[in-house]
Amino acid sequence: METERQKGKKITFRGIFKGDRVIWMIFFFLCMISIVEVYSASSSLSYRGGNFWSPIIKHGGLLFVGFLLMLPVLNIPCKFFKLAAWPMFIFSLFTLFWVLAAGQSTNGASRWVSFMGIQFQPSEIAKGTLVLIVAQLMSFFQTEKGAAPQAFNYIMIFSTIIIGLILLENMSTAILLAITIFMMMILGRIPAKSLVKTVLILVAIAGLFIGLSLASGPTEEELAEEDNTEMTDNAGNNNKETPKTERNAFQKVFHRFSTWQGRIRKFAKNLDKKEVPPEDIDLDKDAQWAHANIAIATCGIIGKGPGNSVERDFLSQAFSDFIYAIIIEELGLLGAIFVAALYIILLFRTAQIAKRCENNFPAFLAMGLALLLVTQAMFNMMVAVGIAPVTGQPLPLISKGGTSSIINCIYIAMILSVSRSAKKREKGNEKSSEKIRLTE
Repeated sequence: METERQKGKKITFRGIFKGDRVIWMIFFFLCMISIVEVYSASSSLSYRGGNFWSPIIKHGGLLFVGFLLMLPVLNIPCKFFKLAAWPMFIFSLFTLFWVLAAGQSTNGASRWVSFMGIQFQPSEIAKGTLVLIVAQLMSFFQTEKGAAPQAFNYIMIFSTIIIGLILLENMSTAILLAITIFMMMILGRIPAKSLVKTVLILVAIAGLFIGLSLASGPTEEELAEEDNTEMTDNAGNNNKETPKTERNAFQKVFHRFSTWQGRIRKFAKNLDKKEVPPEDIDLDKDAQWAHANIAIATCGIIGKGPGNSVERDFLSQAFSDFIYAIIIEELGLLGAIFVAALYIILLFRTAQIAKRCENNFPAFLAMGLALLLVTQAMFNMMVAVGIAPVTGQPLPLISKGGTSSIINCIYIAMILSVSRSAKKREKGNEKSSEKIRLTE
């Protein structure tokens, strides 16, 4: 009786970690790196709050909540994900309009809403929703020769709606989501003519946005300088009223254009400089770019060791947007390669899982979610090493975050769910082939 109970306990424990073991290992490696590096990079938050353990307890708690949510999600069959696509689309539309109308603003961008004391970012949910819808559309319109032309039309309609709403407040997220959907369409064998149309449309939209941003009036820096001038006049007891530039209707709706324009200009300026003398670097205006470069330049092969970062005290988003620079500084080039390799292995392992799927929908869903995570990770790394403009994209499953950490855990759980169904079908095929051999 005791041995049977022990066996039962073992089976129950193993049953918790269902799905592909490699995906589980990648997930736990990323979480362990996250806990160590967020703990190290949160020194500024600890100093402000007066509690050294508070940031890491909160971040560790969010990862634990994400892990608990993974357990029921990975047990959901893929057919129920398909049923959830359209309710999630309605929910995403509602929350995206909500955040535009009454979202909480941080650093000039309204990206968060609060419901019953819970703050979340609707764009994180909308990203997975669009991947769900695109996977369903491509599987529904899939033929022996590839996806039917109707698939492209429907994908463009839903993508324009969701990506357009995200774009107003979060351009980088919209661009990365568009890239993910484009790669999904390539995997879904959308006709080449349609893909060329998509590229032309994206190029035209990008050109239009750049033109509008250049013609949108004063940039954010100019408005800030104007506000500072007004404050100086008021401090000097000058009664003369300083004329303040008013935003027109276009600037109110597309108020983020000046921010995008400033970031692109800074990035282009940094690319033009081949060798910058130390005395020419303005650590006030280019603080993030400069300190990230210092962190990378002083890392060495094995780094300074966990917790020994120097630049974490100078980078304003060391625990989020620029955590990869801190990882490089503390773990060296070997650590940087290891973290990048984890995401690449995640993508290739998911591709192997997708190949084993008999149905198109789970294969497209798993690949879409993996592309979503890996594309964002690679972009975050490019920003940290200075080959992409500065944005607010966190490093998935590593950066300190609220909604993004939990939602990314759920995305991993959905990939694990697909891996479970693919394994069952693979075993079923093996059994059926054995029966055929026995009968023969």
